[in-house]
Amino acid sequence: MICTPAALIAAQLNSPGSVDPANRSDEPFGLSTTMVAMGPLLEKWLGVEREVDDERQVLKMCDQNRASCQSQTALQFLAIVESGRTLDGRARLGEINRAINLKIKPMSDLALYGVEDVWSPPLNTLARGAGDCEDYAIAKFVALQEAGVSPDDLRIVVLRDDIREEDHAVVAARLDGTWLMLDNRHMAMIDDHHLRDYHPVFLIDHDGVSRYSDAPSTSEGSRGYQRAVGQILR
Repeated sequence: MICTPAALIAAQLNSPGSVDPANRSDEPFGLSTTMVAMGPLLEKWLGVEREVDDERQVLKMCDQNRASCQSQTALQFLAIVESGRTLDGRARLGEINRAINLKIKPMSDLALYGVEDVWSPPLNTLARGAGDCEDYAIAKFVALQEAGVSPDDLRIVVLRDDIREEDHAVVAARLDGTWLMLDNRHMAMIDDHHLRDYHPVFLIDHDGVSRYSDAPSTSEGSRGYQRAVGQILR
């Protein structure tokens, strides 16, 4: 995935359009999705999921006995989790969004690994101190679950940035029926109806990977959507 994190800003964005409430789904952006049964994106997610499961064991052992924990990175991650766990609702989401954004330096996979499109589990990302948009998203996705947010209320969304003509990944967290976008480009958490110049392409949750089946109908949005699908599925 190509994504270039910009400077952290707290800007309110305007919605590119709306969806008829009668036809809305419960997913971010109110659009329907269909499960992906095979392909590179699913394989990439299943691979990082296995790495996350391994890291969860490290986190569990360190959480049970901080004094004997051999991983300073795990202790740092647990500190972020605890900072969110003491709060509720929007404050919890905002605290973890802010902490992860400040903890990781934006850097491309090519610069970090010498190859493109590497998905990293949270402890590996924190140990390197750098990552790109999906690394931020994965770290937030795991941290929020560890802080007590239900997996049913969390998604990773792969978007097409129509301005930069590149793909981008964010976490979507549901709060009181509204999906908030946790983005490494912004400290402000913006609800899905106010996200401008992006179109959703894929959705990832604890059940696997889904593809958005009904893209926005504007011609520019449709072109961006089709480009994104073709690039990610290659």
